[in-house]
Amino acid sequence: MNREVHSGGCQCGAIRYKVAGELGYPHICHCRMCQKAGGNFFMALAGTRAENLLMMRGEPRWFRSSDPCGRGFCDNCGTPLLFRTVGSPYISVTIGSLDKPEAVVPVSQDGVESRLSYFDKLFSLPENPTDRSDLADGNAAISASNHQHPDHDTVVWPPKRTEHDQ
Repeated sequence: MNREVHSGGCQCGAIRYKVAGELGYPHICHCRMCQKAGGNFFMALAGTRAENLLMMRGEPRWFRSSDPCGRGFCDNCGTPLLFRTVGSPYISVTIGSLDKPEAVVPVSQDGVESRLSYFDKLFSLPENPTDRSDLADGNAAISASNHQHPDHDTVVWPPKRTEHDQ
């Protein structure tokens, strides 16, 4: 039997996880709590049975955003990672924390009563590639000093520093 496996983690690499099996009900939630928790217009989530989630490195810190709900995040870099209702056999991962977020396509928009009034206009805005010409070496300055964990599992993170890095 070939079972889907999804991997993901936080921006700094302190937390890595795997989900064995399908990620169900991928959706974006516009509720005000998700907006605040993600620091964004919405939060994208997909769920699995809790026993299918395996923490490979580190453990999330939890914040109870309401009595019945908790949100797991990296205590080091702040990346939102998980959502769980107390007593539920299910847990959700943030789609953006997956190594391959493109593989999990939302099927619904929830919490639409809090959706920002201009949300539907976002896709008609002008589009621009990343431009950090405000830096001496432009985009290369970001690439050369990137501390973000790559979108795949690593044995050790952060990588050992060499003399050149110091």
